[in-house]
Formats: sequence, C-alpha cells, structure tokens
Amino acid sequence: MLADLTTPQLLTLAALGLAGLVALVLLVVLAIGLFEARSLIRREFTTYFVSPIATVVLVVFLMVTGYLFARTFSLMTASGPIGTEWPLQTMFADERFWLVFLFIPPLLTMRLFAEERSSGTLEMLMTVPLRDWQIVLSKYLACLAFYVVLWLPTLAYLPALVGASWPIFTPTWTPFSIAFVSGLAAVLLGLLLLVPRLDTHWRIVSLVLIVGGGSVAVAAGVLHYQRDADPLLLIPTQLDPWPVVSTYLGVLLAGAMFLAVGLFVSSLVRDQMVSALIALLLGLIFIVAGFYRPETDVPLYRLIYFFSVPLHFDRAFTRGMFDTRPVVLYLSVTLFCLFLTVRSLESRRWQ
Repeated sequence: MLADLTTPQLLTLAALGLAGLVALVLLVVLAIGLFEARSLIRREFTTYFVSPIATVVLVVFLMVTGYLFARTFSLMTASGPIGTEWPLQTMFADERFWLVFLFIPPLLTMRLFAEERSSGTLEMLMTVPLRDWQIVLSKYLACLAFYVVLWLPTLAYLPALVGASWPIFTPTWTPFSIAFVSGLAAVLLGLLLLVPRLDTHWRIVSLVLIVGGGSVAVAAGVLHYQRDADPLLLIPTQLDPWPVVSTYLGVLLAGAMFLAVGLFVSSLVRDQMVSALIALLLGLIFIVAGFYRPETDVPLYRLIYFFSVPLHFDRAFTRGMFDTRPVVLYLSVTLFCLFLTVRSLESRRWQ
C-alpha cells in the first residue's frame, strides 16, 4: 500500500505522523502535570458552587435560554406564514442571547487571580511545588468545567428543537460495538474512582482508565459508525441532528476563548470588578461586530465575519456547518491568552 504512494504523499503522511506523535507526547505531559495539580483543580471547581456570583450567573443564563427556547418553540409550532427554518439559529444566533453571554465569562474569571492578588494569597500559591503553567491550566480547566455545567441544562431543550423521540436500543454486538461499550465503561469506572479519597496508585489507575477508555471508545465508535450496518442506539429525529453537534462544539470553543481572555485580564489586576470590566470591553470586539449585517456581501463584512462570534453561529454552526476559520480564531486566541497568563505569573516571580 505504501509503495503505491508518491513522494509528496509519503512526506505528507510522515509529517502528519510526526505531528500526531508530538501532540500525543504533549498531551501526556499536560495530563501528568494536571494530575499533580488535581487538588487545585478540585478547589477551584468546588468554589463556584458556593459562590453567589456563580449562582446568579446560572440563574440568569437559564432564564435567558428558557425565554429563547419558548420563543423558538412557539415559532416551530405556529400556524400561518411565520416559523423558523433553523431552530438553533433562532435560539443561539439571537443578538439578545450574545449580549447576555458577554457578561458570563468575565463574571466567571474575574476572581481567579484578582482575588488571590487582593487577598495576598497569590504569593503563597506560588510557593507550592507546581509550575506556573500548571497553576494557570488548573484554574482555567476548573472554570471551563463550570462553564460546561452551565450548558448542561440546555440539553433538555434538544428533543423539542430537533423533534427527537424516545431512543431505540438495538443491540447488534460486533467487535467494534463491544469495544465502544467497553471503552465507555472504563471511562465511567475511572470517573467513579476519582470520587473517593484513594492513594496515588488508584488515582493513576483512574487516569489510565479515563484516557485509555476514552481513546478506545472514540476509535471504536468511529469504526462502528462506518462499518457496522445496524447502530447500537437509534434516536429518530424529524430534523437534521448535525446542527446540534456543531452548535454545541462552537459554544464550547467560543466559551474557551472568552474564558482565556478573562483569565489573562484577571492575572493583571487586583480588583475583581476592574477585571470583569476590562474583560467585558475586550469581549465586545468579538460580539458587537455581529450587529453589522449589510444586505450585500461587501469586503468589510468579510473581515468583520472573521471576528464576529454571533455571525459564526448565524451562518455556520447553527446550520450544521463546521467552519474552520472561526475554530482557528478561537483556538489561537485561547492559546495566546493562556501563554500571556503564564508569562504574567512569571513576571511576578521576577518582581
């Protein structure tokens, strides 16, 4: 098979293999570093559930999404000339939703480093046997995990939006389906082992189960989808389910970008409200541009589209199209802000 490939194809395959190997090594290093900082991740994540700000954010977010869901559902069930072609576009590409969303990431990130600086506990935190990137990623992942929890209740809207009925379980056991179920079971077991207080050896076992089981589940799930004739689980829907996948993936990536911006701002100031206001102003760059929607596709509009998160959801994600241009923007801004946050902590060590 390799003998039939041309030289450029072999070079491309080798480059992809090398990039995959480097990415795998990087993921292993990051996983080990985050495992060492698991106590900090647990502390930051649990702090959100006792914070009044996080509770207010959760309540306001669910009120806004509930109102948009009721409005979208009324359009779907209305009779006459009114209606909606893309329900998720009507719900998540609405400007009112993004105006509320603009306040959420700054409120979630304003306390991460600003509170530590104002209370004087940042110096004590920097004396723990952790590197700066471990501290930054621990706080960021805890904030991102709460952001995911924030969106979990909205999954209850999906059956009505896509017209899904009760799932049908059709057990067609093949090697791929068995490997897929086994991988999910290993991930579940690994997550359960994280709940009780166990020693380091069991923590390593749980980490291996989560990473290994997740890798097996993803690979076996792809092969099961491509090669097996009958699925394990069938969910009949009246509409295309792919807009749901692309919308929630876009929401995750866009939220990761806004949280990274807020985390960087929080590492620069002492006051939490100042951190929230600066992050809010920076977030306006990616939100306000979406309100400019000319009737013709002028060159300026193409430039604005690249930076406008609402337009990304209006024209791509909520329609089931996975546009790589917004993804490049979200990932590059996220990594750059995390890099600047690490450098901000390093500069404080120099002082």
